[in-house]
Amino acid sequence: MPVSRPTREWESIATWANAVTLVRTSIAVPLGVYALVEASTVLLVVAYGSYWLGDMLDGYLARRLDQETRIGATLDIISDRACSAVLVCGLAVIHPNMWPALALFLLQFMVLDCVLSLAFLRWDLVSPNYFYRVDVTVWRFNWSQPAKTVNTVAVVIAVLSGLMPVAMVVALGQLTLKLWSTHRVLKLDLNREPDDSHPLDLAHRTGRADQTAVTQKLDLTRTTNE
Repeated sequence: MPVSRPTREWESIATWANAVTLVRTSIAVPLGVYALVEASTVLLVVAYGSYWLGDMLDGYLARRLDQETRIGATLDIISDRACSAVLVCGLAVIHPNMWPALALFLLQFMVLDCVLSLAFLRWDLVSPNYFYRVDVTVWRFNWSQPAKTVNTVAVVIAVLSGLMPVAMVVALGQLTLKLWSTHRVLKLDLNREPDDSHPLDLAHRTGRADQTAVTQKLDLTRTTNE
C-alpha cells in the first residue's frame, strides 16, 4: 500500500535533527529575552552557547542519520534568524555603543543572508550546504564551514570584546559579501542542473574535508574541462 503524501511530509519533519533545532531555539530565544530584560552578559553568553552548540548538533545529526531534508534546512534557517534577532538585541542593550555594527549585522543576516540561504530552493538541492553543486564560489564564501563560522561568530566576539572598529569592519565586510553573493546568485541559470557527482560531496557527507584531496580533484576537473 503506497504511503500517503501527508505521511511522507510528516516523516520528513519528525527527525532527530529537526527536534534539536526546535529545542535549541526554544532554549536560546527565552534565555535571550531574559538576558535582554536583565541586561545580563552571563545569560546572553549561555543563550549564544545554546544556539551555536545546538546549531552544530542538528547539522551533525542530519548528516550522520541521513536526515537532511529541504524542510529541515528551511526550519534551520528560520530558527537561526529567530535566535539571532533576540540575541543581537540583547547585545545592543548590554553594549549600546556597539549599535552601528549590530545594526549592520542584523541587516545582512536577517534580510540578505536569509534570502541568499533560501536560494537553494530554486534548484534541486537539499540545503545551502550543497550549493557548490550550482556555484562553488558562492558556496565557499557563504556555506563552507569557515565561512559559516565567521558569518555567525565574528561580529559577536568583536562586540563582546569591546572592539568597535573591528566589529564595524567585519560587519561592513559581511554586508558587502552578501550583496555580491546575492547579485551573483540572481544571475545564475535557473535551468542549470546541479552537479550530483561533485568532489565536495564526500567531504560533506563525512562532516570533514581533506582540503588537499578536494583541491586536487577540483583542479583535475577544471583541467579536464579545459
